Formats: sequence, structure tokens, C-alpha cells
Amino acid sequence: MRIALMLPALAALFVVPALAQEWPRRLGEFGAWTAAVHSERGQKMCFAFTRAQRMSHPRSEVVLSVTHRARMRDQVAIASGYTYPRNAAVSVAVGRTQLPFFTEDGAAYARDGRRAVAAFRGGSEAVARGPRAAGRRGTVTDSFSLRGFSAAYAAISRECPPRRRGR
Repeated sequence: MRIALMLPALAALFVVPALAQEWPRRLGEFGAWTAAVHSERGQKMCFAFTRAQRMSHPRSEVVLSVTHRARMRDQVAIASGYTYPRNAAVSVAVGRTQLPFFTEDGAAYARDGRRAVAAFRGGSEAVARGPRAAGRRGTVTDSFSLRGFSAAYAAISRECPPRRRGR
């Protein structure tokens, strides 16, 4: 969906902080997580993200993120660093909680973002398991620290509060 477009913006937070007017503005770093805000088509978009701590198959830019937009909250996505096979499923475990994700190209999306956020708040690590790229056998496993997630989530929720109905 939009995760592929968001990766250059995420990279800009670390590479070109002097261009903060044109690029995402960092709200803060919270443990393993970074929170930021960005303008997308004139609308505020807030997101928190972390990079994979461990990967079974090294790749660049493996990122877990949570995004709030004007009309949609708690969009949870993983940028995998490769293209998933068509109609692939990914599972993310947080403790004993299993969260189903669907895939599109190089990203996986939580089927229930609110449930994923609730699990992240109570966990210490999220472990994603999914198929390797099309034509390859095996499973890819990526681990993400949830240290600082609650504070990063609070920061993006303050910056992009939910819209009231009727507005």
C-alpha cells in the first residue's frame, strides 16, 4: 500500500534532519521506537516505527510501524525488505498472542490493528514469520523490540488525536 513510499521518509529522519520542513518531523525516540509526523496530501500522518533486531535472512530496511491518519488509526505494517509471494500470510507473535497479517508486495499489514497495538503494549518482543520471496522455500523470521512502544504510541496519539464524529 503506502509503506514502500514511507520508507524514504523514515530514512530521511536519520539522514537529513536539516530538511525537517520538507520531511517528517521527529517527535522523539522512545527505547527502540521512533515517533514522527508527516504531511500527506495536506493531512497530518503520525507514525511510530522500529527496525528489526534480528532477522533469519539479512535484508535492509525491515521495519515495523504503526500509523495514524485522519480517517484511519492503528494501521500496523511490516516492510519486509523483499516481495512476498502472492496471497502470502504472515503471523506475528507477541508472547502467546498470534496476530494474522496479510501481504501486498513487500509489506504485511495487520488484519486487526487495534488488537496488534494492544498486544504490543503488553509485550516485550514481536516475532514475525512469513514465507520467503516467491520461488524460494522456507520461512523468514524477524524480531522487533517493543521496548518504548507505549511511549511512542502515546506521542503519535497526542500529535494526531482521533477525529470526533461529525467533523
